[in-house]
Amino acid sequence: MPRPVTLFTGQWADLSLEELAPLVKEMGYDGVELACWGDHFDVDQAAKSKKYLNEKWELLADHGLTCYAISSHLVGQAICDNIDERHQGILPPDVWGKGDPEGVRKRAAKKMITTGKAARKFFDAKPGRKTRDDFPAVVNGFTGSSIWHLLYSFPPNLPGQIDAGYKDFADRFGPIMDVFQENGIKFGLEVHPTEIAFDIASAQRALEAIDFHPAFGFNYD
Repeated sequence: MPRPVTLFTGQWADLSLEELAPLVKEMGYDGVELACWGDHFDVDQAAKSKKYLNEKWELLADHGLTCYAISSHLVGQAICDNIDERHQGILPPDVWGKGDPEGVRKRAAKKMITTGKAARKFFDAKPGRKTRDDFPAVVNGFTGSSIWHLLYSFPPNLPGQIDAGYKDFADRFGPIMDVFQENGIKFGLEVHPTEIAFDIASAQRALEAIDFHPAFGFNYD
């Protein structure tokens, strides 16, 4: 069976999903990875409204599409980042709040947990799905990183700085992954510059930092 080819909708968040869906089909894609911004996937609505979930699936089905993953890149970026004014432009107001860095990180982590629970409900509502094993619930995204700026280590990094960054990542993402595991959700980290995992070696380090958590995986695309 050929592998389905999907489109990540985040780059088209200026279009409503209703406008975008027919274009996605016209371009020849089998489905979408819905971004959690624009009107493509509202995690708060999805977490509390079955009607909202059904309407999303109906819209996709009307255009011969399905969905394979939810994407929370922007909120995920804020979980481990050193927060500054740039983040305000990518975060929802309830995560940004007053911009206090630690508050932003904690609110971003809380929103990621809500995203996982919303994704679970969304994929459970997929028409024709009989069991959770039929179709996995996947949330893709970023993690941010408190140590990316130390990649070019001059002045030389101090002993323990890099280890401290991975510990910070484990402390912040470990509880999120626990909730994901409890709800049968997979988190796919997009390995990328500015993230805690940006190549094969750092991906291995990130996996070790959260003790090979089964809810955690990597996307090298």
